[in-house]
Amino acid sequence: MTDDVEKPQALPRLTAARIGLGRTGASLPTRAVLDFALDHARARDAVHATLDVETLGDQVRRLGFEALSVTSAAPDRHTYLSRPDLGARLSPASHAALSDLSGSGPDLTIVLADGLSSRALDHAGSLLAELKSAMVPDSWIVSPVVIATQARVALGDEVGASLGASMVLILIGERPGMSSPDSLGAYLTWNPVVGRSNAERNCVSNIRPAGLKPEDAARTIFWLMKEARRLKLTGVELKDLSGLGAISSSRALP
Repeated sequence: MTDDVEKPQALPRLTAARIGLGRTGASLPTRAVLDFALDHARARDAVHATLDVETLGDQVRRLGFEALSVTSAAPDRHTYLSRPDLGARLSPASHAALSDLSGSGPDLTIVLADGLSSRALDHAGSLLAELKSAMVPDSWIVSPVVIATQARVALGDEVGASLGASMVLILIGERPGMSSPDSLGAYLTWNPVVGRSNAERNCVSNIRPAGLKPEDAARTIFWLMKEARRLKLTGVELKDLSGLGAISSSRALP
């Protein structure tokens, strides 16, 4: 009987989900109501926060990558939120700038995009560092890292196509949840061209310290990158089997 009473009470200490909040009469306790309002405000702030492109670019360069910035066809945040189609395409000036850089055709283009939460890119640096360590032994050819603002996932297709990349990896701020305003998503697309569907991508989501840790996400993403290069495809035909080997192996990146 004691265990049955204690188990429900222990649940809130095990998860950030809103469970076991308690009751005060017919309503929630004041503490729970205030916490809800605070988390809602944090989620709204995350959506409207401006990405510090210069600081992120400096961080990328310290990791040994070249960096450049682009903008989508959405000229401001209000337009970006109301016109998702514009967030999926480059502005004419950015398209022209990337096309001028198209050359030998890199194995990979990485795009860092604000998406719906620029706060999520706080985790991009540690993820990039892990990926770089994994790519060096295999001599991956990587284009400059592209930092994109007012950007949707599909923007990576046009960026990758403009640079002639074999595949594009876009790291983008996910739609904030009430307990996760800083969640980073990773989308990998082989042979990026404008018009790819989401079924043609692989996604690794909820990358953040309280969710899928960046070092663990990097291991999965790199496994998918290697398989995409070997099979020349991504999406529903590329199954994530990275965990099968990781169960019995060390935590080192493959």
